[in-house]
Amino acid sequence: MDGKYITLHTVSLNNNCPECFSREGLELTFKQRFKENRFYRSITKETIHQLNCKVCDTAIYPGRWTEDIDRVIDYHKKAIQPKSTSFKLKKISWILIITIDAMIILVLLYVFGIINF
Repeated sequence: MDGKYITLHTVSLNNNCPECFSREGLELTFKQRFKENRFYRSITKETIHQLNCKVCDTAIYPGRWTEDIDRVIDYHKKAIQPKSTSFKLKKISWILIITIDAMIILVLLYVFGIINF
């Protein structure tokens, strides 16, 4: 999983853990992908979910889910509201855009003979 993820929602489930059979440890977490680099930051529409047991400290993968767990996860998938996607340029991007635009304008003014150096 490259990129960072924002936690949208965490819910405790009352189902039995398929590993340790505890009824109190299952925790379902929904996350949404967040990209960031030097030039921009954005929230994508990609979401993931993870099921972990806090009692036995184990990640529970879909192959180990029971039908009950599968139904509860499907219910929570429908109920979760991801954040709206966004894309924001950072200050360095705006500086580069303005600098390049200014250089293009100067070249065009020079080519058309409006200014001379």
